[in-house]
Amino acid sequence: MVSAAHTTEDLQVTAGALQGELQRLESQKQALERELAAVVAHLGSVRRALGALSHLAVTGPAVAAGIQAEDDQAAEWHPPVVEDGAAEEPGHPDEDGDGDAVAEQAAASAVGGYGRLTEQILEYLATTGGSEVRAREVAAALGRDENAGSINAVRSTLDRLVGASRVQRAGRGLYRAAV
Repeated sequence: MVSAAHTTEDLQVTAGALQGELQRLESQKQALERELAAVVAHLGSVRRALGALSHLAVTGPAVAAGIQAEDDQAAEWHPPVVEDGAAEEPGHPDEDGDGDAVAEQAAASAVGGYGRLTEQILEYLATTGGSEVRAREVAAALGRDENAGSINAVRSTLDRLVGASRVQRAGRGLYRAAV
């Protein structure tokens, strides 16, 4: 009888320990999924940047400055080949292959312009009347809150804008338009 009670108690202790381990593993899984989403988003950004740079290498700085290339054949954009040998993923800003979207993005950055996300963030902060906002709120206002990677992109851009004194950090995780 003592043996059966002792075994039941051991089973309960083991079940409790396994329940705690299950909760810990679920939390770890969620954290890893968020991290993976951020890595995937960053990978997409790097691929797009590489595509833009590849386009500039083919067309030269004339297209980056907004000047029409004399030879349209030379200005044709070819997507870069990624490590696994597959072509650039669908959803590239230049899906029709004519190079215009990539050239416009490259031209904006080549002449000291800012990316569209930066412009959107600055425009949104200008409408807040100097009130403090969180990166998640900015992402939601811009329609970029569908995953952790998108929110992190907004947060990173806000941090870069703080470093450039274009946005003020109002507190931990709080931002407002520069005065």
